[in-house]
Amino acid sequence: MTDFSIEPADLAPALDIVFSQLDRERFVDALWARRADIWSSDYAIKTAIFNRLGWLEAVEFATKELSHVETFVQRVRSAAFTDVVLFGMGGSSLAPEVFHRLFGRDDDHPRFRTLDSTDPAAVRDALVNAPTSLFIIASKSGTTIEPNAMAAAARRRVEAAGVKDWASRFVAITDQDTELHRRAVNDGFFDVFINPSDIGGRYSALTLFGLVPAGLIAVPLQPLLDRARRMTDSCRVKNPRQNPGVALGALLGAAARNGRDKLTLLLPSRLESFGLWIEQLIAESTGKHGKGIVPIAGETPRAAVGSDRVVVAVTVNGAPVDDDVLGRLREARVPLMMIDMPRIESLGAEFFRWEVATATAGRLLEINPFDEPNVQQAKDATRALLDAYTSRGHLPRSAPDFTVEGIEVTFSAATREQLGSRSANDFLNQLRAGDYFAVLAYLRPDDAELDPPLRALRDDVAVKQRCATMFGYGPRYLHSTGQLHKGGANNGVFLIITAPTANDIPVPDAPYSFGVLETAQALGDFQSLDRANRRAAHVHLPDRDPRFVTRVAELLGISQTPVQK
Repeated sequence: MTDFSIEPADLAPALDIVFSQLDRERFVDALWARRADIWSSDYAIKTAIFNRLGWLEAVEFATKELSHVETFVQRVRSAAFTDVVLFGMGGSSLAPEVFHRLFGRDDDHPRFRTLDSTDPAAVRDALVNAPTSLFIIASKSGTTIEPNAMAAAARRRVEAAGVKDWASRFVAITDQDTELHRRAVNDGFFDVFINPSDIGGRYSALTLFGLVPAGLIAVPLQPLLDRARRMTDSCRVKNPRQNPGVALGALLGAAARNGRDKLTLLLPSRLESFGLWIEQLIAESTGKHGKGIVPIAGETPRAAVGSDRVVVAVTVNGAPVDDDVLGRLREARVPLMMIDMPRIESLGAEFFRWEVATATAGRLLEINPFDEPNVQQAKDATRALLDAYTSRGHLPRSAPDFTVEGIEVTFSAATREQLGSRSANDFLNQLRAGDYFAVLAYLRPDDAELDPPLRALRDDVAVKQRCATMFGYGPRYLHSTGQLHKGGANNGVFLIITAPTANDIPVPDAPYSFGVLETAQALGDFQSLDRANRRAAHVHLPDRDPRFVTRVAELLGISQTPVQK
């Protein structure tokens, strides 16, 4: 079992108040009794919450489904597939990605990969071996635009290769009676997995959305679930101070209620992907109604950590986190929780701990941690843009505020008001104490040339502005941190980066391509941020030369190179 300790420093009085509240409300009993009234007294909200608490029994459900998963894995391995490609977004793709990063091997057969990008280069790469690949469509609703577009492109390539029974190359993971479920049964997919409908996507790591890919990756499922079960039992402990999930949630909630709304995740490099999973769980669950916890994953160790932070540090397999960083945190009296994972198979236990913690923090922030009211805004804006493209043949775009060396910069109304007649060099001067900065790139994820300068831009802002920073690839982040950006407190400054792509790919049976879809998602999110009165800029590069990313850093005042309007 994983162990934990809390160093509350100056947060100790606030933490005592929170623990007393949770004890007085008998929160643990209420949680396991599925009493939705601990989060809201509104009948409609209580009903919605009650229908999203199935994750509490996820380990038992997964255990019953193990034989199906194991039989499926044997069938896949005995077939002639060279690759398995999972199409998903947000909660249905991030847990598989964590499993792949932690347990995957270069010599795995078949090879496993996750596609959670609409960038044409990423789609093309994922479909390179389409004639010999098995494709998993993972979608709770069954109607998510991205995996459906990916699946359509994959089907076209499979059919073009002369495979007559195209459906035998597809697997569905979805809820009961969704459009995807019905299609998978009617078309005769290779296999179909039905998940409980009372489990939201971001709480689904220990369900079929996580375990089917994990089985293909050769994760030891029984030990993973055994350790998760032990964590489940520990999270039934009524004393909130001794309950590992509730204690973590109490720390996060107490910190956020006292101005420390930035959660810094201090993880070993091996757990970087786990940090992204925590990021989407916390951000999408708590960022709403002007409140929220801002998860900071993958931040440079050079970043200043001030009075708006709380830190959770994790050790695993004897590999500690950076001692110098820990020393600085303790010297600055930053509230800190230390979590020790004795082995990597404890990952299942950690999934469950963080789910309980998120539910607890939601109670303390007085919000519903199981909905995502602002995610639909960007979806609706994207759909309107795609409809406009269908009728006009191009995406409607506002004239840029600046154009420098082919780089187009468009400001939101809030940024335009803040800057007035000043230049783009002053963009970062909008950052105030307690703000965070987010780089949001609609480019191929982890591109070997573009990824380093993008991350360097983020790191330079963290050091120069001494603020918390985030980094995400679109449209992936729309299904996670995007909720926080628009629904949380108005303390973020956002930089959206796009660029044209060569060799675009059409979306079958749609009047647009993947490149158009990706651009529409970026423009739709920028519009949503603008309408939410967020300080934001959309930077469109002339092409994907990494030197233009470096030039953007100069343009926005990270360097001292002057820029004229």
